[in-house]
This record gives sequence, C-alpha cells and structure tokens, in this order.
Amino acid sequence: MTKMIAGQALVKVLAAWGVDHVYGIPGGSINHTVEGLYLEQDQVKYIQVRHEEVGALAAAADAKYTGKVGVSFGSAGPGATHLFNGLYDAKMDHVPVLALVGQVPQPTMNTNYFQEMDETPMFSDVAVYNHTVTTAEQLPYVVNQAIREAYRQKGPAVVIIPEDLSAKEIDYEPVKTPNVVVDSFKQVIDPQAVTETLKLLKAAKHPLVYAGRGLLNARAELVKFSEQFNLPVLNTVPATGVIPTDHPNAIGTFGRLGSKSGFEALQHTDLILFLGSEFPFAQFWPKDIKIVQVNDNSFDIGKMVPVDVAVLSDAKQFLQAMVATGETLPVTDWLTANRQNKQNWNAYLTQLAQDDSAGLAPETVMRKVASLVGPKDIYGVDTGNVSEWAVRGLPMDQQQRFALSGLFATMGYGLPAGLAGALNADKGAQAWSFSGDGGFAMVAPDLITEARYQLPVINVVFTNNRFGFIYNEQVATGQHLYGVDLTEADWAKVAEGLGGIGFTVTNKVDVENVFNKIKDLQANGNTKPIVVNAIIKDDDPIETAFMPLDPKLYGQDAVDAYAKKNHIDLTQQPALGELLRTKGDNL
Repeated sequence: MTKMIAGQALVKVLAAWGVDHVYGIPGGSINHTVEGLYLEQDQVKYIQVRHEEVGALAAAADAKYTGKVGVSFGSAGPGATHLFNGLYDAKMDHVPVLALVGQVPQPTMNTNYFQEMDETPMFSDVAVYNHTVTTAEQLPYVVNQAIREAYRQKGPAVVIIPEDLSAKEIDYEPVKTPNVVVDSFKQVIDPQAVTETLKLLKAAKHPLVYAGRGLLNARAELVKFSEQFNLPVLNTVPATGVIPTDHPNAIGTFGRLGSKSGFEALQHTDLILFLGSEFPFAQFWPKDIKIVQVNDNSFDIGKMVPVDVAVLSDAKQFLQAMVATGETLPVTDWLTANRQNKQNWNAYLTQLAQDDSAGLAPETVMRKVASLVGPKDIYGVDTGNVSEWAVRGLPMDQQQRFALSGLFATMGYGLPAGLAGALNADKGAQAWSFSGDGGFAMVAPDLITEARYQLPVINVVFTNNRFGFIYNEQVATGQHLYGVDLTEADWAKVAEGLGGIGFTVTNKVDVENVFNKIKDLQANGNTKPIVVNAIIKDDDPIETAFMPLDPKLYGQDAVDAYAKKNHIDLTQQPALGELLRTKGDNL
C-alpha cells in the first residue's frame, strides 16, 4: 500500500484502464481531483478546455474513435450541468464515457452552500452508473466500478466526488482484477438462426444488408459476407466506414443524409438483414418486406420495426457464422443495378463539385479534402447539412476514422470531435473537423485549446449565414423563415485571434490554392489549428429521403418536376427501377 490523496488514487485507476488524457476545467469543488492529475501528469494528460460541454463531447468522440472509455470532469453546479450534452450523446450512441463531477465538501452538503446542488438525481436519466462517493477510501473502487459499467452497458458513468474526500490521504493498493470488458465475450451462435437466414436469403429476389455501428470493428467480416453472398450494403450514417466507401457493393445510406442509390434500393428490396443497429428511421422502410434483425441487445430487436427473424447475437460473430457455412449466392442483376446506380450518384456529386457558377458548392470543398486525406486521417463531423456533405464526400476506404453525434444529433460536435481526433491520431495522420457556421459558433472558443496543445486540426467551416438544415425544414413545411438567419462572422479572422491560422475560400480556384497552402504548412511541421472559412452558395443539399425519379412509381410529370428542381439529368441518373427493368426484372 502507498499513502496518497484520494484524488491521486483516482487518477491511478484511470491510468490502469489505459486512459491517457482527461478533459475539464478546474473549480473549487474539483480541485483535489485536478491535484491528482498534476501528481500523475506523466501518466494522464490534463486537457484544459474552455467549456465543459466541449470536454464532454470530446470524451464521447474519444470513445467513438477508439472504443475506449473517454473521460471528462466538471465542478459542482454549473460545471456539472455543462457536461450533459456530451453525456447524452454517449448514451444515445452507446459508447463508454466517465464523468467525474465535483461536489461541495460533505460538511456543507444540505446547508444551501455556494454551488451546492443535489447532483445524483440530475444524472439519473443519462447515466448507466451514478454514484456519490461517501468515503475517501472507496473513491478508487467506485471509479473502477464506474468504468466497468460504462463498458458493460456501453454508456456514460457518473461519479460524484465531495471535495473534502478527494483531498484526504488514503492507503492505495492497485486493483488486482484484470480489466475485463464485455467485448472479450465470445458466444455460441444459434444454428437455427443461421439456417433461417440462409433460407430467406435464397428465397429473396432483392436482398440487401443494412449495417450499423455494431459492425464498425467488423469491416473484414462484412466485406467477406457481402462478397460471398453478393449482397449490396447500406449503412446507417453513424456507421459510415463500416464497409469501405469505394467498395463496389457499398451503395450508401438512406434518409435525408443519404444517397439516391440508398433510397431507391429500399424501395425495391424484399429482404433486409438489419445488423448491429437500432436505426430510428427504420420505421419508414417498406412494410411488406422480410427483415432479419441481429443485435446483441434484446431490447433493440423489433424496437423500431417488426422483424421476421430475431437473432440475439453480436453482429460480427453472426457474420462469421454465416461465412463459415460455405454457402454463396450468385451475382444478380439486382446487385449489378445497385452498383451502377451508386456509380451514377457519385458522378452526380462530381458534377456538383465542378460547378461554381452560382457560388461555391460544398461538394467542391469535400472533393478537394478527399484528394488530400491520408489512410489514417480522423474526421469529426458536426450536425446539420454538413453531415450530408461529409457522409457523401469523405473517403472511408482505408483506416480513416469518423465520428458525429448520431442519435442525439447535437450541434457544436465538429470542433470537439476534431480536437479529440488530434489526440487520438496515429503518427502522421491528420485530424479534421467539419462544421456549419451555426454549429461552429457554439464552440469556436475552443480553438484556443487546439492552439494551446499544438493540435494542428484542419477545421472546415461551411458558411452561409443560416441554420441551413432548419431553414430547409421551415421551407418544406410552409413556415415563415424565422430565427434561421445568422449574423455574419469572419471565421478566418476569429481563428487568427484565437491562436490559429485562417483562410477564406469563395470559389474553386480559392479552394485549390488554399488547400495547397495548407498541405505545405503541414508538410513543414505546422502546429497551429487551421480554419478554412468556406463561403458557400445558399442552395440546400439535395434531399435523399424521398427521390421520385421512377416514372412507373411516381408518374413522368412528377419525375420531370423533381429532376428540373434538382438539376438532375435523367439520362445520366435513371431510377434503379429503370435499370432493373432494362435487365428484364419485371417490377
């Protein structure tokens, strides 16, 4: 045993779990936890953020990039309440995080003391583990249990620490029990589930895979399964990269953030293998199809859509079992038509990127970024229209990593995720963040954090002086355009004022020149954050939640009107149904 303050023992527990950095802001009620970070700074790096929300969001992004627990802290009262955005993001996207929450000293609790709040019930809805420490000696034990529960239940754990307890000297003995997490569990797949799935696959005419985050560490298995059974693969937006974006069987995703190829595949499928996801928009899938859902959480099976076969299993292990059968399906017109449809969609995006006659297209910026990214680069993506441009334009074909706020969909996620990306990047890899001007404005002061720790994140800000995603919704619902306009700001100058480097681009030539300058800066060892203020045209990105391009389904008049509005050449973008009918598939 070794004598030390409990705050130091707490940090030793973090280090034992492989935590190498923690985000937060000091405060009177968390000071001896910060003292512990000082005493153990050679093991755990303290990252001083400018807002606890940024720290909590960055911790959630840590978990999404690495699968390891992310950690942030806040002092009693306002420091605690500022953590909620990141904790709810972690809860809804099912990733392990730990929040260390300060509390006033025990003798002053329940006395209406300065910044005193009853914090335990505050976190009862968001936390998978939520405990207030009652003795100094138990602090390392409680933190250890919190991390175990964060992993086991894939969510946020909260430990509330009265300040006097973290300051007390205790006898500390490292935990002997190995750090075992649930991901090490191997299960036996029910052979009947494999048999039933094979039977449905063989009977289906238009089967496809819909893959979620549960397969993010199973890319090889998903690729093998897709190739062995010759199946097109859709993915949820948070699972971008679950299959390489340049794989011929990868046809995009469904919904407003998706692709034409994704939308149309769902209109004609008769069987979906729904793997490792609780996709909330599954309720909008066709109703007369067969669904096999594979999930390791029984509560998620059938939660969003009725299923025909329910498989309680880790999705990766289920795919391994399917591949092990040795069964296969032939290449079909269904697969080749979906492949062609995705190629046509990519060509359409290229066309958008080449045209700046009406102003700079976001696709132009994304296309240039895609040409520069390395095999291990990391992307942090904000919420809004920027999510669409990122999902459609960023390459995830090698070992790149991607994080956004999926189900919680909080604005202001891009910069914290880019910050986290830089801290988790492999040597030589570049961290990027992508934001709209609305989301970036919420968290821009933490450019100082990137500058302070010499994190050369490239922060791309798409500026059109409005909340574009909400603007589009107000237009679509016939509302008055109210509250969606933004006062102009020069984000390049803001970057310079906060210790970074700023550029502004307004056309294709600017984009080419500026990103070449950035490439040179990075090659010469730049350590400052960079902001690219991209002044884009006002057009909203084409929506893909509903794309009436099949004349047999929607009528030629509706197709012509939609194509005209969205500048779609129908000779270059025939509907999937048309492609199938030319192959003799009598839809």
